[in-house]
This record gives sequence, C-alpha cells and structure tokens, in this order.
Amino acid sequence: MAKELLKPATVSNAKPGDKDKRLNDGNGLYLLIKPNGAKWWRLDYSIDGKRKTLSLGVYPATGLADARRKAEEAHAKVANGTDPSDIRKEAKAAKQAEAENQKRLDSGLPILNSFEYITRDWLASVEHTVIGNTHQKKIGHFEKYVFPAIGRMGINEVKSPHVFEIVKPLIEAGKLETAHRIRSEISAAYAYAIAHGFIDYDPAQAVTKQIPAKKVEHRAALTDPKEVGQLMRCIDGYLGTLVVQCALKISPLLFQRPGEIRQMEWKDVDLAAREWRPFVTKTSALHLVPLSTQAVAILEAVKPLTGSGRYVFPSSRGDHRPMSENTIRTALLTMGYNSDTMTAHGFRGMASTLLNEQGWSPDAIERQLCHMPKDQVRAAYNRAQYLDERRRMMQAWADYLDGLKNGADVLQFKRTG
Repeated sequence: MAKELLKPATVSNAKPGDKDKRLNDGNGLYLLIKPNGAKWWRLDYSIDGKRKTLSLGVYPATGLADARRKAEEAHAKVANGTDPSDIRKEAKAAKQAEAENQKRLDSGLPILNSFEYITRDWLASVEHTVIGNTHQKKIGHFEKYVFPAIGRMGINEVKSPHVFEIVKPLIEAGKLETAHRIRSEISAAYAYAIAHGFIDYDPAQAVTKQIPAKKVEHRAALTDPKEVGQLMRCIDGYLGTLVVQCALKISPLLFQRPGEIRQMEWKDVDLAAREWRPFVTKTSALHLVPLSTQAVAILEAVKPLTGSGRYVFPSSRGDHRPMSENTIRTALLTMGYNSDTMTAHGFRGMASTLLNEQGWSPDAIERQLCHMPKDQVRAAYNRAQYLDERRRMMQAWADYLDGLKNGADVLQFKRTG
C-alpha cells in the first residue's frame, strides 16, 4: 500500500474549502482540513473486521513526521491484535480516575475502588443491623489497624501477605482475640466485595490458621460464701458517687454482662412490673430480667438523679453517654479487688456457681445469664417455661446476698417449688 505521499510544503500550504477536505498520505493516514481552517491528522484502520478512525493530533502542533510515527505505532498495535482506540480510552479513563482520586484525597475521601472505598460501602450497608456502639468499634478497628496499611490499595491488589502483616504485630503482642477479630472483619468486607463483583476471592481467608487460637481465660470471680459476704460489705460501704454506688450494688443482684448494665436505659425498666427488658447485643435477643425488691430499691434511689435522661447510669461527664466500661472495674480496684481476684464480669460466674450449688434449674440459670440456645424455638420455649422460676430465683438470690452481707451463717439452700 502506497504511503508517505505528502510533502511538508503541501501540508503547510493546504487551504480550506467550503467543506471538509482530505489530503491522503497513504496507508490510512490523512490530513482532514475543516472549512474553518483547522487541520486534523486521522488514521483509518481495520481490526476484527471493523473499520475505525483514530485521531493523531492537530497540525501544526503535530507535524507530518510525528503523524507518520504515531500511525506506525498504531499499525503495530493493530498487528498485535490490540485496538489503539481502546488503549486511548483506557488511558483517558485512568487519567480521569487519577484526577478524581486526587480530589477525593484532598477532601479526605478514600480512592475509588480502593480497599477503604469498598469497605466503607460495606460498613454503611450493615450499619442498620448492628446495635449500640458495636458499629463504631468496628469502624475504629479498620481506621486503627487496617486502612493505614492497605486502605489505598485497590480491592483486587491486596494479597494474603498484606493481611498477615496487619495481624502479625497483634500476634506478637499476644492480642490474639483482636487479631482474630481484625482478620474476620477484613473477610467480611471481602465477602461484600465478592458479592458485588469487585473480586472473586478473599485474601484474608488464608491468614486464619496463621493466628494461634486464643486460650479461654475464665474471668476471676469469688465463689466462697464468706468471701462473697466480705465483698458485699465492701460494696455496701463504697464511697463513690451515687450513680456508681447504685451501679456497683445492682451488678451482683442482676449478674448481667457489665456492658448491658452500664448501658441500662430507663425506657426498658418497669419498676411497677419489677422487670428490666434490655435488648442484648451479644446474643441479638430481647432479654427479661426479673427485679428483686432490693434491685427495685436501688433503681428508685437513683431515679430522681438520672430518671429524666436516657441512661440509668450515665457518664459523669454529662455528655449523654452511658457510664464508662472501666468504672466498675476501678471501683473494685479501689476496694482492693484486682483482676486476679474479682472482675465486673465475675458477678456472673459467682451467681452461676452458687445458684447451681443451691439446686436451681441449670436451664433457668442459663436463661437468666442470657446464654441463648441456638435453636430459636427452644429459646422462646425456655423463656416462657422458666420465667416464674427465675422470678423466685432472683428474689432468693438477693435475699441470700443480704444474708451474707449481714454476716449471717447462711447455709446452702435448695430451691423451693
């Protein structure tokens, strides 16, 4: 095919007409002259049986020699089965994406299709399914441990070694529970990415067995009646604020999870019915806690101070948040009980051990601890079947603790029918 038919002088001296005019250089290359005098280099070529046209620049910015060089490069790509138009479109899209990403970075937003971008989409999609501050904790984990390491990487660029490098320092520090949680949360983000077609595998899955299993550590709890009696006397004499005093006194009576007690809301408390009905986030279940006479008295004592607010035991900072998770632990430390002796969570173990020894139904005790059966039908059945027994048990338990506190020689008792 003839080529290089044009001369530089022909190109420079070409004049426009009243319609588009072409000066052919051969092999598909030509100069298109518009009626307004604009001169554009064009290349006609065929690929996969389709005829296409590629723009190669504007004359005189792109001269004849440059146009021929660009045409040769385009023909070479076509010969290799690559469409130069597609390459140009991809380059343009990449340039636009780069500009957009820079704007996003300048605005504090994650890069498009990066790990952080996809993960924040997933976090937003599941926010309505999470209760309390669990969602913010999850976001906090990503912002502290994950995003600084792989946040800006493309969702499909993250490999298993990248994930392992995130959890490795946690493993070395002995924070195995946190390492497992971080790995699991990364996998959850990738499950979302897979479902939405961003990627077809989870690089965090291979890291699972590289994290040692965490040994189960039983939280310290007092179970000897004499030691429990001394603890109850210490609690009774604690000189903290009224809110902390009441939270501390009610903890052994209710023996619920510390987080549930400190986040107790007045809307869930019915003093007339002597019931507290919290939604337990750990088990995602509505729980019913019968209130003993002693528990009701504690709530009535604190109600004039906090009853107009949301939380029964609000933060002392007055910031509309519940009591800090460290408050009860600090109170126990003040009374001389360190984490090896007694913990806020230990009230659960204390009650479970002693109530089982006293002959109460294990199922009633487990239900009171809000250890829910996985079978939801059985869970509902247990709730109805053991409620009357749990009411009697909670009052008997409060009376038993009073006896120990008062120094009585309280014998182990069996439940009554």
